[in-house]
Amino acid sequence: MAFAPMGPEASFFEVLDRHRASLLATLSRGGQEPSGQGTRMASRFEDTVGLQMVSHCTTRKIRSDSPKSVQKFALILKILSMIYKLVQSNTYATKRDIYYTDSQLFGNQTIVDNIIDDISCMLKVPRRSLHILSTSKGLIAGNLRYVEEDGTRVSCTCGASAVAVPSNIEGIRNAKFLLIVEKDATFQRLLDDNFCNQMSPCIMVTGKGVPDLNTRLLVKKLWDLFHIPVFTLVDADPYGIEIMCIYKYGSMSMSFEAHNLTVPAIRWLGLLPSDIKRLNIPKDSLIPLTKRDQKKLDSILKRPYLTCQPFWRKEMEMMADSKMKAEIQALTSLSSDYLSRVYLPNKLKFGGWI
Repeated sequence: MAFAPMGPEASFFEVLDRHRASLLATLSRGGQEPSGQGTRMASRFEDTVGLQMVSHCTTRKIRSDSPKSVQKFALILKILSMIYKLVQSNTYATKRDIYYTDSQLFGNQTIVDNIIDDISCMLKVPRRSLHILSTSKGLIAGNLRYVEEDGTRVSCTCGASAVAVPSNIEGIRNAKFLLIVEKDATFQRLLDDNFCNQMSPCIMVTGKGVPDLNTRLLVKKLWDLFHIPVFTLVDADPYGIEIMCIYKYGSMSMSFEAHNLTVPAIRWLGLLPSDIKRLNIPKDSLIPLTKRDQKKLDSILKRPYLTCQPFWRKEMEMMADSKMKAEIQALTSLSSDYLSRVYLPNKLKFGGWI
């Protein structure tokens, strides 16, 4: 006789439930970080939303009577006409679809992507309002069932596989927490270890590195609907931190749409630089920081939102001092299933996030 996988006892989630209560109290106060987390920044950064456009930013003029910009002007008109047809017919297309309508005219996909971003920014509407979608690369699994726009019912119940992040969903179920996993390899390992069922009810998402638009939209929607704790599991290196910051604070290229994409309530669960020493991870599992890594780390440390995150800054300064980084896979040096059996359950049970 087969039995359904059992999740942890109710008492396991006590710290998570208290954290959620704290998040809800923060929202009721206006969405600001709790006191002691830093000062509120103005202009370029808003701690309740993320990176924002500023009114005095520089602008570019694209003219039809200028030899330097006439080609781009024509391409903008071309894509605007395609958007008009999509809106009129209530149909949708991906950026890739638009590029392949006339690949010789556009030249490459990047040109199309940049023009669509410019149009979205110029009209001050999200890309979806232009009826343009991104091709999803992200995956999702866990205690999640939803209905797609065409009425298709999808279950993400954890097994040995996950489903692609959809472009739009309705009818989502609830969970105790959402775990954002930086890399696909780690995400798949957690699936293989039956992590979602062990920690049920929970949801896991991966953007397979730098997240695509649909993955960011989904994370934002899950937060808006349920206000469950959202944690990130990234490498203890500058590029893992950068990816975490994109989910939490947004990116410069999409700052005009930050309110639709960012979740400032996100917390850093791991891998923390301080975990490397605390867990006595072997030195041969660590990697020296490259010059490129050091440049990226210096850049992040200068960002305005770090004033709101003194604990994040401390971890990054620890990384800078040690001149070493570590991938999540370094935990396998302790045991093959240490991540799913010990590290994550203990972090979640005892509040080991910042």
